[in-house]
Amino acid sequence: MTLDLPPLAIHGPRRARALMIQGTASDVGKSLLVAGLCRAYQRRGLVVRPFKAQNMSNNAAVTEDSDAPPGPDGERPRGEIGRAQALQARACGVAPSIHMNPVLLKPQTNIGSQVVLRGRVLGNCPARVYHEMRQGLMPAVLDSFERLCAEADLVLVEGAGSGAEIYLRHCDITNMHFAEQAQVPVVVVGDLDKGGTMASLVGTWLLLDQADRERVVGYMVNKFRGDFSLFEPACATITAHTGWPFLGVLRWFEGAARLPAEDSLALERPAEQDWSGAGALKIAVPRLSRVANFDDLDPLAAEPAVDLRWLQSGQPLPADTDVVILPGSKATRADLDTLRREGWDIDILAHVRRGGRVLGLCAGFQMLGTQVRDPLGIEGEPGDTPGLGLLDMVTEIGAEKRLLDIATTELTSGCPISGYEMHMGRTTGPALARPWLRLAEPGGDSASHSASDPGKGAGQGIARGRAEGCISANGRVMGGYLHGIFSSDAFRAHWLGQVGAQASALDFIARTEAALDELADHIEANLDLDALLALAR
Repeated sequence: MTLDLPPLAIHGPRRARALMIQGTASDVGKSLLVAGLCRAYQRRGLVVRPFKAQNMSNNAAVTEDSDAPPGPDGERPRGEIGRAQALQARACGVAPSIHMNPVLLKPQTNIGSQVVLRGRVLGNCPARVYHEMRQGLMPAVLDSFERLCAEADLVLVEGAGSGAEIYLRHCDITNMHFAEQAQVPVVVVGDLDKGGTMASLVGTWLLLDQADRERVVGYMVNKFRGDFSLFEPACATITAHTGWPFLGVLRWFEGAARLPAEDSLALERPAEQDWSGAGALKIAVPRLSRVANFDDLDPLAAEPAVDLRWLQSGQPLPADTDVVILPGSKATRADLDTLRREGWDIDILAHVRRGGRVLGLCAGFQMLGTQVRDPLGIEGEPGDTPGLGLLDMVTEIGAEKRLLDIATTELTSGCPISGYEMHMGRTTGPALARPWLRLAEPGGDSASHSASDPGKGAGQGIARGRAEGCISANGRVMGGYLHGIFSSDAFRAHWLGQVGAQASALDFIARTEAALDELADHIEANLDLDALLALAR
């Protein structure tokens, strides 16, 4: 992979103070802690920005800015960042920007990822090659950080994984090497829920060199439950061994489930064998190996009349399932293989024969067709893979990524709708003559064209508006490329009514905002924010 970096900006004196939150391991709660701190300091009147140099996640959000060159029409392409940083931007009350997460790795195989630099896809890269090249990304990372510092009072920096992976120190762009280059003080967070907190914190100190030890201004303990006085002797031991001040304990936050999870590890919990909730709409979601943007389903899971389950490996599709949802994936053909390996393809086809419903979102939509082609090897080895054959359409994976924010009206239902497209596939076929959605074009209801096949007519019989996705003749199999559409309350209620469920009065966006405020309240009650702010520099 050849690096083609954009020209970097020249910045004046740094305006913002900065503080970095590193962890002793992955999933210790760094992302949620930074989101809560962002909201807490924003409520105090500070201009706050989040920053994570490198994120590895298939949950991504569209940004309005990008370093990609303008298209033939002169329009500036959109970019993408990890959804955790998009949530942190929401906590700050600002739109997400590529500079909040300049390097995004999207895993596609067991040994490689798609590399996105400041919103622009560089290409696919094996892990070993990326480790050799990533130090070359440091100038762009530091430039993005300085851009945020020029517009904010406080930048809260999130590390990745563990900051004590010293074998990666020479090519690190997101933990201690970044902290050194950007001259940012570090707070280390341990996870008491996992156990081994004392060993992980002292072990972190032991592995770091003296300069990195001195860069740490203190440590805190996260996800605590119970009587903290029982753990206080451990804190004394940690401080005695490391010399790091103890900055506080953050108790378990019950509201975390109402905020989107960053990592698909959150989906790996065993499901009960029997559905709960008499009369609930039973939705089953196969847990794909490269599942992406799975927070699409959070609004449905929050509905009282819905019982949504993620099927884990080895679990068959329950016979009384009402709706199967195939979610997004970063590797459509590989996850078609996952469906077949688990026997879920047979279950889904039997479910449809019994009169059940199926919805496909993005890659899940592609899987509903007759074939998925990847002639360039964009998502893995070049080749073709048969789809489920439930819709008469074919998808070809191409080199160009479509990134688009949608905020319009769905004409069939009359509902306001918002969402985003993020895919590298182009879908064609007779099935597109029956669109699932019809989206009002900006400036009015223009003649339709297919969002799956941009620039082409979707066929006869479509009234007005831009056609999106398709639906089977009997209305039981449907799908499209739009992510995030169930966050639109009126449309979610409309769709639930179509599949036999009654929506609640849930305002999903307000629910998310309330959860962020509760998280900020929780942090205010547990930590000394004035002391933390004083440590930033």
